[in-house]
Amino acid sequence: MRLVAGVMRLTRKLQMSTPARAQRRIHGPKGSAEPTAAIRSRHTVTHYRESNFDVHRIVPKDGRWSRSVLYLHGGAYISEIAPQHYGFISRLVDAGVRVDVPIYGLAPQHTAVQAYDLVGSVYRRLLTDADPSQITLMGDSAGAGLALGFVQQLPIPDLPLPAQVVLVSPWLDATLSNPEIAAVEERDPWLSSVGLREAARAWAGDLPLDDPRVSPIRGPLRGLPPIDIWCGTRDLFLPDVLALTRMIVDGGGQARLTQCEGAIHVYPVLPTPEGKVATREIVASIVDPSRR
Repeated sequence: MRLVAGVMRLTRKLQMSTPARAQRRIHGPKGSAEPTAAIRSRHTVTHYRESNFDVHRIVPKDGRWSRSVLYLHGGAYISEIAPQHYGFISRLVDAGVRVDVPIYGLAPQHTAVQAYDLVGSVYRRLLTDADPSQITLMGDSAGAGLALGFVQQLPIPDLPLPAQVVLVSPWLDATLSNPEIAAVEERDPWLSSVGLREAARAWAGDLPLDDPRVSPIRGPLRGLPPIDIWCGTRDLFLPDVLALTRMIVDGGGQARLTQCEGAIHVYPVLPTPEGKVATREIVASIVDPSRR
């Protein structure tokens, strides 16, 4: 973890450390969203379209699955899904989970409103052949914020709640106004609040930054399905994660936080011992929710 943190401090944090650098990143090339060769060789990958965006469906080679996951990738709403995400997804599929991965549009060309339409369309598709009790909504970082924002809109007449929600290092508040963030940011080798605010403004579009669709910590927190949250102590988002957990529990809901000492942002998807332990535990909780 210390080695990965050092690499991130020298590379990723610098890329978002000033408004000008962040703008270059926001307007730069997005990269490929295609599933990796490794995941294609290990699993069956199909593709469909929803709301004019691509969605990749990844299932075990034998076609049998017992649980369904809708996975929303991170990347500050400006970066495409990465090979590390697909590596994590592969572990889910190994355990007999079907995973649908919407390739939502990124800022500045696209905004939050379009993403919610897409997630709703994909979720409706999942409900055609999976009971809500079989479905987990999951995301990391920005994707985790989108996942929470979407589930806050449920249930509605044709869209029941999923069985559970899994949030890995969720970006919960685009305003980054929690006064405790500054102290954690000094320890975070990856995330920069300066750059994140630039990305947030691009993603929000015409919405204010405190709109729950952009900052779901400001949305309704009662009546949600059970939520599992994973976050490291060197993660800029930790103060908001702690606040969210308290608010859900105080409101009578179910929220379980796994906090990893010394771990950095989205540590479960990173190739570290801590990440591998977290991956095993997350996969086990999805395959058998009674383990919560």
